[in-house]
Formats: sequence, C-alpha cells, structure tokens
Amino acid sequence: MDIKKESLELHEKLKGKFEIKSKIPLKDKSDLSLAYTPGVAEPCLKIKENKEDSYKYTSRGNIVAVISDGSAVLGLGNIGPEAGMPVMEGKAVIFKEFGGVDAIPLVIGTQETDEIIQIVKNLEPSFGGINLEDISAPRCFEVEEKLIKEMNIPVFHDDQHGTAIAVLAGLINALKIVNKKEDEIKIVVNGAGAAGIAITKLLLSYGFKNVIVLDSKEAIYSERDGLNKYKKELAKVTNLEKENGRLENVLNNADVLIGVSAPNIVTKEMIQLMNNDAIVFVMSNPIPEIMPDLAKEAGARIVATGRSDFPNQINNALVFPGFFRGLLDSRAKQVTQEMKIEAAKALANMVGKDELKEDFIIPSIFNKEVHKAVSEAVMRVAKSKPQ
Repeated sequence: MDIKKESLELHEKLKGKFEIKSKIPLKDKSDLSLAYTPGVAEPCLKIKENKEDSYKYTSRGNIVAVISDGSAVLGLGNIGPEAGMPVMEGKAVIFKEFGGVDAIPLVIGTQETDEIIQIVKNLEPSFGGINLEDISAPRCFEVEEKLIKEMNIPVFHDDQHGTAIAVLAGLINALKIVNKKEDEIKIVVNGAGAAGIAITKLLLSYGFKNVIVLDSKEAIYSERDGLNKYKKELAKVTNLEKENGRLENVLNNADVLIGVSAPNIVTKEMIQLMNNDAIVFVMSNPIPEIMPDLAKEAGARIVATGRSDFPNQINNALVFPGFFRGLLDSRAKQVTQEMKIEAAKALANMVGKDELKEDFIIPSIFNKEVHKAVSEAVMRVAKSKPQ
C-alpha cells in the first residue's frame, strides 16, 4: 500500500496517536476520596506552602509541552496549527516510547512572537520542560531566547538543537573514518534558518574553526548587506576569509557539506569541487539536496540524509527523548552548550569502533541504549554544574 494512503487511514482509524491514562484505579468511593475530594486537598496545601512540591505530588516532573504555531512544519511550510497537530502528536509518542516522557502537544492559534512568548510563559506551572517545534526562523530565535530568560524550566527548540546534536554526532564519527581533524577542515553549511544557525554554533563550540554558512542568496560574511541580527552575529565568527558567492563558489576545497535547505539544489559538479574523502550531510526532507547515489558517484565518501530509507539517518528523534529525560531527572532549569556537546559525544560513542563504517556513522533510534546514553550525558553536566 502507498505509505501516504496507509498513514491517512491509520490516523483516521485511531483519531490521533495518543491518549491519557490514569495511574490509579477508581473502583470505589475510597479510591475516589484519595484521588479527588477530600483527600486531594492535602497535596494541594503542601504545594501552596512550597511550589517546588508540585514535582513531588503531581506528574509535572515527567511532563513536557510540545508547542508549535504551525509556521514551519516539516517540509510543508506554514500550514497552520491545526494541520501541524499530527506532527506534534508524533513527537509526543516518540517522547513516550524512547524516553518514557509524557508529552502534551499544544498548537497555538497565533504566530505573533510576543503572544507566543506570553502563552508559553503562562504554562510553566503545568510542565517540567518546553519543547518548541516547527516555529519559523527568525522568530523562533527570539521566542526561545526570551523564554529561556524568563522561565525556570528548560526550553529546547528541537528543530535547532536536536538537529545540531545529531549532526555533530554524525560528523564526529565520519571524521574518524576519513582521518581528518576538526580544526583542519573546511565546512560549508547550506541553509541559515533555525537548524543551520544552531548547527554552526554547536560546531564552533565543539572546536571546528573554518565554517561558511550560506542563506538563500549567497555566503554570509561580515561585510555583506541585508543581514538580520542573527546572521550578523554568525558573520562575526564564520567565514573569516570572507568568501562570497553561491554554493558552487564556496564548495571548492571543502571537506564537509551540511545541507539544511531545499531539495535538489546540489549537483554532482558541486560535489566534485570538494576535497577527497568528502563528507556530505544533505538533510532536506523528504527530498534531500542531492540524492545519495549521485553524491557517491560524484566522489563523496560518506553521505547522510534525514530519511530512514537511506543509510546514516541524521534524525533529531535520536536526541530529544533522552535529552529531555536527562533534563527532567536532573531538574535542570536551562539547556547549556556543554549539555549539547556531551549528548553528541554520547550519541557518537554508541557506534562502536568495530561497527563504524561509511554507511553506519550514527546509531539507530530503535536502540534504546542510545536514549539512555544521551540522558546520562545531560545529567552528568547538570549535576557537575548546578544551575
């Protein structure tokens, strides 16, 4: 059966992908008096005395809100909150299946930055963490920045940071195969949206030195006109040689291409401009910037995509279940760069030396030890540097 038809029939049959279940039975008046009135008044009064006890007496410590305004859903664009709900439900079931985290999908009926910020802030008493999802750039940066400053629970924009962590993990392992060092290679990131900017920042934090980022016009550099504030910040720390032009101009002598842009915009000729043993991560979904077979034919040694039907799937679902598990269990108030780097290293280490090869640089999402390793990495950082 066609996967589109099969998925549509499944969603219609089930009327969505998740449900809420009670942890306790309600079989008689005794059960009801404990779960609800009059017994429930006692934990209410304890929490009134100390709000932190909400983590002790309610489910808050294991609940994350998956929040979207529907403005940048997968590869579908601004399809609106109602249409984005199937994706948010999908995130919720992945949270539960791989991280044991209860996640509530909440789509918001506004795309105004200040309104989104206010709505999410007011949700804080109900949740242990906030997962922002599918909010378009550059608004997503401002939303996340302000929420991090004004909330006392961790806020994580998965399109940015989940993707960045998975990319770094894959790149760590790919470099082992080609025997190149992070401070000696040239990386080209094609795409300056949420994922592209976050990937670049994380790569720089890890130790990569020479990174060039392109938006839909050309390479970003410090003297270029028309840059928004986020691209201006990026221009201060990337492309220090001020290479200009489009992708075909800056790919010359590049070692790594990371595509988070649009389908079918990379040609075999562009790949041939790169150095030997080129690493190509092309993650536009569902159609990558160049199909893996073409990239290989052009000379790329290692190719990764965002798709599950090709080897080396770079997928943020490898990250967010375990990452939030670690945040919740450590009661961290914020996400740090060190947490992201350690999570990426833990993810990379899940591919053993004897397993590592050109078509296996990143572990499978179905390996539940992966999510455990990511969680433990986050907790180690959180506990070593209390917030």
